[in-house]
Formats: sequence, C-alpha cells, structure tokens
Amino acid sequence: MAKEATMKYVIAFKPRYGGSAAENEASAARLLEMFNKWTPSSDTTFHQFVLRVDGEGGFAVTEGDDPATGAREIAKFSPLLEYTVYPVLDVAEAAGLAAEAVEWRKSIT
Repeated sequence: MAKEATMKYVIAFKPRYGGSAAENEASAARLLEMFNKWTPSSDTTFHQFVLRVDGEGGFAVTEGDDPATGAREIAKFSPLLEYTVYPVLDVAEAAGLAAEAVEWRKSIT
C-alpha cells in the first residue's frame, strides 16, 4: 500500500495593521466576526491553533494532502491577515533524512 501524500505546515499569521486606530479596531472586529462564522475545511487537520499573548498574531499547525485547500482558507482572511506558511517534518523523520545526507557526504571522497 502506498503512503498517502500528507504534509504538515506551521502557519504564522499577523494582523495587517496600517490604518488609523479606529480602522485597525474595525478590522479586528471584522476578523472576529469572520472567524466566528468560519469552519475549517474537512480536508485539513488542525493539530494546534494558538495566539500570541502580545496580540500580534498566532500560529496553526495543520496537516493535509492538498495545498489548494490551505490556499483557499488563507485567501478568505488575507485582506485582514498576513501569512507565512512553513512546510515542516516531524523531528524523527527529519533526523533520519539528515543522517542519510551525512552518510552520503561521507561516501564522497
């Protein structure tokens, strides 16, 4: 049986501030309104969804097999939030790959 192509991502997000205090406050209210109506796609697993204690954004750890699903969800909030998306591996898997790379480099003389 072939392994299903699933990828984990850490998604960092922060508010797109840039207006007056009143405009920023209205954006924050709109974001909360939208978030309260939003349901994550069933194609994506959210392992963690956390906010920074300084109020400057947050992080989500997600897993899914279709990058378009993530792009679709990000597009919904992109007028109000800036995103950085990091594809990631579990430490055990990454360490195994790093060990293979070390062995490959050692083999070159």
